[in-house]
Amino acid sequence: MKKLSTTILLCVVALSLSAQREVEAVLREVEENSLTLRALRAQAEAQKLGSQTGLYPANPEVEYSYLWGSPSPIGNRTDVSVRQTFDFPTAYAHRRRIAGLESVGAELAYRAERMALLLEAEQACIMLIYYNALAQECAARLRSAMQLAEMYSARLARGDANAMESNKAQLNLAAAQREADRIAAEQNAIRLELKQLNGGKDVALVGSEIPKTPLPDSFEEWYAQAESANPHLQRLSGQLDVSRRQVKLNAALGLPKLSAGYASEKVGGEHFQGVSAGISIPLWENKNRVRQAKAQVVASEATLSNAKVQLYGKLQRLYLRAAALRQSAEAYRNALAAGNSEPLLKKALAAGEISLLTYLQEMDYYYYAVSSALEAEKDAALAAAELLAAER
Repeated sequence: MKKLSTTILLCVVALSLSAQREVEAVLREVEENSLTLRALRAQAEAQKLGSQTGLYPANPEVEYSYLWGSPSPIGNRTDVSVRQTFDFPTAYAHRRRIAGLESVGAELAYRAERMALLLEAEQACIMLIYYNALAQECAARLRSAMQLAEMYSARLARGDANAMESNKAQLNLAAAQREADRIAAEQNAIRLELKQLNGGKDVALVGSEIPKTPLPDSFEEWYAQAESANPHLQRLSGQLDVSRRQVKLNAALGLPKLSAGYASEKVGGEHFQGVSAGISIPLWENKNRVRQAKAQVVASEATLSNAKVQLYGKLQRLYLRAAALRQSAEAYRNALAAGNSEPLLKKALAAGEISLLTYLQEMDYYYYAVSSALEAEKDAALAAAELLAAER
């Protein structure tokens, strides 16, 4: 018995690993073919380029004037001026730092969208595998229902059964057929969803063993790493850094602006030329900008703190849900492993030891247990996929 149990356990582990590899292959294909990810990547690159604008001084100003004198003896006048305006020097350092943070933020935004899309694809794979498994069970149920209906049709013709029993067998067959049609429709819908996620290319996923990704042994230890790896939190943390740097930038922009240039003036035979310098007086232009930037820092801190609390609660619920559902699935599987009573029930029905109604009720209990086990495994896999999505 120990050898048999060990063999069964090894088979289950091998099937689970095979199923996980099949899902991973589909996800790699989706990541390569997804038109959505291509668009998001292009958008991220555009945002990175956009963050590099506005880092340099304003354009230089060149002015030329030619003025006719009146009366004509005083001659004409020619003015030329070149002027360059500069913000206070520290402003450029703050702008470059903000540009770097915004570039990182664009990449993190892409990672967050990628994580969400691959999670959607993974959960679609799990659902398709679940319906593949249901389809196998339903096919066996349909074959059994057909045999039962044929048997009672023959018994009715011989006079060994009444019309009510034959009708029950036919209704059981119709119910099994409707369930098979429903499952086939769900399979087709999910295949179309995966095709859409895969850039319009069909996805081949025929496995029927729901993957069982190992859960962390300790949620608290795992979460400490998961929090730092979560792209959404990283992006919010980056936005907080941008807000803090914006305070310094706005403070620098509130300092006097400098200007320097060259000026030339010609009037008649006289020529004046030289350098020019200026300074702006910061009175009104940047009023309340520093206060607004500080208020944004407070808002960003609150947003980040709230996001951490929400993420912790969400992942903790997913962890507990996945663990509980796996225990429930194992309990169903252990009960089902005790044996399929369908052969015994068929013999008892054929021998007249039980009625058709009792047989159908007992078989319904068995199919309900199988369906419940598969549903628990599916829900556990969906929760585990969402829990571990940031690790992908």
